Amino acid sequence: MSKINIKSFISIITSKIVLKLSKTLFKGGSNFPGKIALKIDKNILKTITKNYKIIIVTGTNGKTTTTSMIYNILKKSGKNVITNNTGANMLPGVVACFVDNFSFNTPSKNKFAVIEVDEANVKFITKHVKPEIITITNLFRDQLDRYGEVYTTLNKILEGIKLTPTSKLVLNGDESLLGDLDIKNPLVYYGFGTSPTNTNKIGVNADAKFCKKCKAPYKYNFVTYNHLGDYYCDQCGYKRPNLKYTMNKIIDLTESCSTVLINKKEFSINQPGTYNIYNALCAYSICKEFDINDSIMRESLGNQKSSFGRQETINIEGKNIKIILVKNPAGYDEAINTITLNKKIIDMTFLLNDNYADGRDVSWIWDVNFEKLTSLNIGNIIISGVRLYDMAIRLKIAELDESKFNLCENYERVVDQIKSSNSETTYVLTTYTAMLEFRKFLYSKGYIENLW
Repeated sequence: MSKINIKSFISIITSKIVLKLSKTLFKGGSNFPGKIALKIDKNILKTITKNYKIIIVTGTNGKTTTTSMIYNILKKSGKNVITNNTGANMLPGVVACFVDNFSFNTPSKNKFAVIEVDEANVKFITKHVKPEIITITNLFRDQLDRYGEVYTTLNKILEGIKLTPTSKLVLNGDESLLGDLDIKNPLVYYGFGTSPTNTNKIGVNADAKFCKKCKAPYKYNFVTYNHLGDYYCDQCGYKRPNLKYTMNKIIDLTESCSTVLINKKEFSINQPGTYNIYNALCAYSICKEFDINDSIMRESLGNQKSSFGRQETINIEGKNIKIILVKNPAGYDEAINTITLNKKIIDMTFLLNDNYADGRDVSWIWDVNFEKLTSLNIGNIIISGVRLYDMAIRLKIAELDESKFNLCENYERVVDQIKSSNSETTYVLTTYTAMLEFRKFLYSKGYIENLW
C-alpha cells in the first residue's frame, strides 16, 4: 500500500463514497465528489496523480473530442490510461476523475491520464502536477462574461503553463495567438498545409484579425476557418511557426467523415468537419510524441465514436438525431458548414440556453452565419431552450422559412415534433446546459442507455 497522510486518506475515502452514491442514486455527479475531496485536503491532487504521465487538453473548441481521440489511441496501443470523459473539466471534476481511479495498492509507474481542462482552471491543475504535455486547440470568443476576449483567455492559460516550464507544449500553429510565446517550455506545432475553403480572406467576424506584435491586419496564404490558417504580418514579419506535423491534403470531406493526408500518410477520421480534422491532427501529434505507431492511430481514428453530445447520434423511433454542441460563433459556423454537406431533406432543432455554463450573454448568435442554412432542404425547424424566442428572431432575420418554425417550451414537445416529422435525420444544435438537459430527458424516456 502506498503511504499517504491521514488527511489525504480521509479525503480519498470520503470522495470515493460520495462518488459511489452519486453514480448509484443520480447517475452522475462528477464535480461534487471532487469538491468534497478538496474541502478535506486542498492539496489532494498532488497525492492522487503520482506516477501518471499527464496530458492536458485545453482551448476553446474541441477539447472533449480531442481528449477522447488521444485516450482511444493510447488505450489501443496498450497503455494503462484514464480520462475525464464526462467533460467535467474544472478542478473538482479533475480531482474526482483521479480519485475514482485511485488505488491504495502500490501504483504502477506506466500510467497515462488524458485530462480535459477548462481554460481558466489550468493554473489550478499545474499548481499541483507537472504534465508531460499540454496542448491548446484554439482560442475563440466564448462566454465573454466569464473569459473576456481571446487575449484574456490566452493569459489565463499561460498563467498555468508558467507554473510547469518543463512540460512540452503541442500547439495549433494555425492559431496566430500561439506563436512566439514568452515561455520556457519546449514547443511543437501542428497545422494545415492546405485549406478546405480555398480562400485567403477572413470573415468580418473573425476573432483575432490583427498582429499580436504590431497590430497590423494579418495577411493569409490561406484560411481554414475563422482566423485560423497560414497567417503572416507584412508589416513586422511575424508569421506562422514551422510545423512538425502537417495535414497535407484533404482527400474527401463528407457530412459523416473525412479522409486526409497527415505527414503524407493517409488517415480516415470517423468524425465530420474541418474542426474534427484539427482535433485528429492534434491527437496524432501528441501520440507521435509518445512514438505511437501510425497503424494504431489509423485504426483508432477510423473507428472514433462521438463523444458525449459532440456529433452524437441517437435513434428515436427510427429517426436519427445528431446532437452537436455549439457554444460560440466559430464552432457554430463550422457545424453549419458540415451540415451543408448533407443534400438530403433534414430537420433542424435549435436549443439555446443562457445559464452560467453557457454564458449569460446570447448576443453572439448574431455573429453566426445562419443565412447559410437557407441553401439546405429543411423540412421542419424546431426551436427550444430558455432563450428560444431570441433564437427564433435570429433565424427569422436569417430568412429561414418562418412557416416551418415550431416553438417548443419543453423537451417533450421537441421530441414529439421530431417523431412526427417526415425527415429521417434531425440535427440538434445546442448550447451546453441545453444539451445536458436534453440528454437527461432522452435518458428518462429510455432513448439513451448511459446518461454520462
